[in-house]
Amino acid sequence: MNDDRYVAAIEISSSKIVAAIGMMHDDGRLDIIATEQEKGVESVRYGILQNLEETAMRINRVIDRLQRKPSVSPRVITGLYVGLSGRSLRSITTEVSMSLPDDTEINDDILRRLRDQALSTAIDSSLEVVDAIPRVYMVGKSETRSPKGAIGNRIHATFDLIVCRPELRRNLQRTISDKLDIRINGFVVTALSTAQVLLTSEEKRLGCMLVDMGAETTTVSIYKEGGLRYFATLPMGGRNITRDVTSLSVLEERAEDIKITMGNAMARDTASNLNMNGIRMSDVGNLIVARSEEIVANVVEQLKYAGMKDSDLPAGLICIGGGTKLNGMLDLLARQTALPVRRGQLPTYIHLEDPKAPLSEILQVSSVLYSGGSESEEECLQVPGTRELPVTGEGNLPEEDTPDNRTEARRKKKSNRWGGFTRRISELFSGPGEDDSDILE
Repeated sequence: MNDDRYVAAIEISSSKIVAAIGMMHDDGRLDIIATEQEKGVESVRYGILQNLEETAMRINRVIDRLQRKPSVSPRVITGLYVGLSGRSLRSITTEVSMSLPDDTEINDDILRRLRDQALSTAIDSSLEVVDAIPRVYMVGKSETRSPKGAIGNRIHATFDLIVCRPELRRNLQRTISDKLDIRINGFVVTALSTAQVLLTSEEKRLGCMLVDMGAETTTVSIYKEGGLRYFATLPMGGRNITRDVTSLSVLEERAEDIKITMGNAMARDTASNLNMNGIRMSDVGNLIVARSEEIVANVVEQLKYAGMKDSDLPAGLICIGGGTKLNGMLDLLARQTALPVRRGQLPTYIHLEDPKAPLSEILQVSSVLYSGGSESEEECLQVPGTRELPVTGEGNLPEEDTPDNRTEARRKKKSNRWGGFTRRISELFSGPGEDDSDILE
């Protein structure tokens, strides 16, 4: 990257739409200058857009509020990095090999061809490959994670393919690009970007698990020896707990309030006798504890699917997402795994300039913003420009054909018409050789 530039990203989940704008500096720092969100996105289920028109309307409102902020205006968003998350996202392990002439030095071209080979691996026709993450290489008989520069006549690699259902990306493309006419600068797998930003290199080398507990899905990413070892999305999250509480004849909004203010994922030593508006808090507690234990049990089970055990993750669990805000949820995870548990936090090279922005709710979009801005030099914002005035002095329409610019153009056109009318009137009352300016004075 040569210059500081504006970048923009959006993350669409089942509970909210969050967008952010930042200034990406050439030294790798990111200043997040504006964030906006809209909650209650019923048109998204398990990460997949169900109603494109409604989602487009909500995105447009978020974008409009962002562009009106003093730190952004008069710039407009022309491109976005889009977070990719949803129930169908998971990893599939594949192995690829390539024979080489004797004493070949491994270079970027060979590694690119190897990755392309992995991306073209035949998989279930209901899925598509969105990324290929190298796990380990074998050059000759030597295992390495940094093969560039090594010499051999054969290279073998193990990749983790990140796959999802095609409609996950397709519906985002149709909504953002087609309906809103905003360029998608790149899709970023949210789980991978959050791991890149929130996990330290030491945690990845020692072994750790990143848990993102959202409204309808929980994403589990396991890292060991510096690289991704396992990735899966579970179809359960905080909303499952809320809907259990609605069985006590309360609306979902009220159930969410009860869960957050009075609920606890850990069973209490003594049952509560409190009764609020006919709802026994002991019943609420039992529902919340039962569902929380089920979610945590499924998270812990992913270790077995990854072929690992608790002792393989000495760096513990790093947790993000709205589901982890429930009282006792982190304690329950720690008790079930006997591992250290901490909340994810932004690193020091990402600075949030808006102190009122809810940090816990923008970790994902901030990670997408940083990953997209780091891997590409695309500009995401532009200042609407105007064409130079011709010699006649009559203005043309601005280059950016926006409603505000069209209104300004109509005003100028009306002014020009009025100016011509006054000149014609003055000519009627002026004699030959008289100067118009004298008459008007």
